[in-house]
Amino acid sequence: MTDALDPALDPALDPAPMREQYHTSELTERDLAAHPMEQFARWFEDAARRGDVHEPNAMVVATATPDGRPSARTVLLKHYDARGFVFFTNYDSRKGGELAANPHASLLFPWHPIARQVIVTGRVARVGRDETAAYFRTRPHGSQLGAWASAQSSVIGSRAELLARYEELAARHPEGEQVPVPPHWGGFLVVPDTVEFWQGHENRLHDRLRYVRRAHGEGGGEDWRVERLAP
Repeated sequence: MTDALDPALDPALDPAPMREQYHTSELTERDLAAHPMEQFARWFEDAARRGDVHEPNAMVVATATPDGRPSARTVLLKHYDARGFVFFTNYDSRKGGELAANPHASLLFPWHPIARQVIVTGRVARVGRDETAAYFRTRPHGSQLGAWASAQSSVIGSRAELLARYEELAARHPEGEQVPVPPHWGGFLVVPDTVEFWQGHENRLHDRLRYVRRAHGEGGGEDWRVERLAP
């Protein structure tokens, strides 16, 4: 590494001492809803209403190939309900290909201003075409064209090539005209097996409460058990 890139030359840029003490209230098991999606709804509402959490629906989606090579990227959550979490993408993209071969993913919601994270692991399946079409119709016209213009994750020669493709599509489908849903584009549903709620605290003594889906025939009562993890 050259001296110009050595963070030690500027202590303000050295990541080692960068830290923040979190001053938050305790998160206990009795605070939690019976179902993780209900608890997620509570926390998502908190994050969305505060105003200082930028894009609270932004989540890191991690996927992996069948031989375990991981990849991650930020994607926007577009729906959640009792089933799980839904996002939309190009099925021919890197994440689409990895999910086709290895239908498991992890999600991370990094709500830094409120010292909270939600970490999800689960199985993934495509949503129905009707659900995909219903969401596609709500997208801005330009975003609809973009879903056609970009062969996501493929190598392209230049940005000019991408823009030329977009302009060609814009001429074919002007504003106000319905854009068909691309056959290679649609939604994924992440059905959670675990959902962890992470609350930051002073001295790195964070609260980590994780819902774990019960195996068939395990215990009784709710479909989920809650366990506390060491921070």
